[in-house]
Amino acid sequence: MKDLLLYIAQNLVSDPEAVTVTEVQGEDELTLELRVAPDDMGKVIGRQGRIAKEIRTLIRSCAQRTGQRVSVDIVDQ
Repeated sequence: MKDLLLYIAQNLVSDPEAVTVTEVQGEDELTLELRVAPDDMGKVIGRQGRIAKEIRTLIRSCAQRTGQRVSVDIVDQ
């Protein structure tokens, strides 16, 4: 899941070198924290959060195939 999120984010932003994904394991859910350059934050979130919502939907549906629970958090640096 981490590689998929990294791939998606790097192809959306202007500065792909600044994209990082951190895994945080919770009790019953894995949280992926996405960090991008401040100038690229709008490109990842999109208008009214549409792109962020679709990223979360893609990751969640891929995780369900393997029986995992995964959420995506977009974090300010």
